[in-house]
Amino acid sequence: MSRILIVGGHGKVALLLAPLLAARGDEVTSLIRNPEHVPDIAQSGATPQIADVESLDVDGLAALFAGHDAIVWSAGAGGGDPARTYAVDRDAAIRAMEAALAAGPSRFVMVSYFGAGRDHGVDPGSSFFAYAEAKAAADAHLRGTALAWTILQPSTLTLDEPTGRIDAHAVESRSVSRADVAAVVAATLAENATVGRSIRFNRGEVPIAEAIK
Repeated sequence: MSRILIVGGHGKVALLLAPLLAARGDEVTSLIRNPEHVPDIAQSGATPQIADVESLDVDGLAALFAGHDAIVWSAGAGGGDPARTYAVDRDAAIRAMEAALAAGPSRFVMVSYFGAGRDHGVDPGSSFFAYAEAKAAADAHLRGTALAWTILQPSTLTLDEPTGRIDAHAVESRSVSRADVAAVVAATLAENATVGRSIRFNRGEVPIAEAIK
């Protein structure tokens, strides 16, 4: 059994991930900002923890992270306001990494996106630019830490049914279901061979456990 904390616990991927982890015997805590989401979290098999990662400093996050074995960052500002996008997707994410280093959980899984990186190529005039910049900075910071990190880079997310299969050698972004992304996160947490790797993936034909090795 592992003690896993999901940051951004009410996101679509997170709500699909928590039941997978709970079903295999992991102890799951989901951080949420809105108290109205508590019933959804409880129904997912996780323990709800109300906290605003945007406003918490490193010490505050470290206090929440203490006692856990792994952190899954699945939070995001959801687009729109560039200032808030940088505040959550870059700044809060980086504070979370520093908090994990301070508090003890060395395993850190970042849910990013397929084209993330300094060379993301998004036009500065695009509404997506702030998100691309924020994720590039956060991912780069994570790679430079001493954490046992994995960066997952799924392609365009869909609400399709899970297939349990992906293409982890994808060159071009296509699509993958959120349910399969959740399954990839769960498998990644149990697979030491994913530590120190960035994994881009689409829907594919290879079973997830095999694809991520």
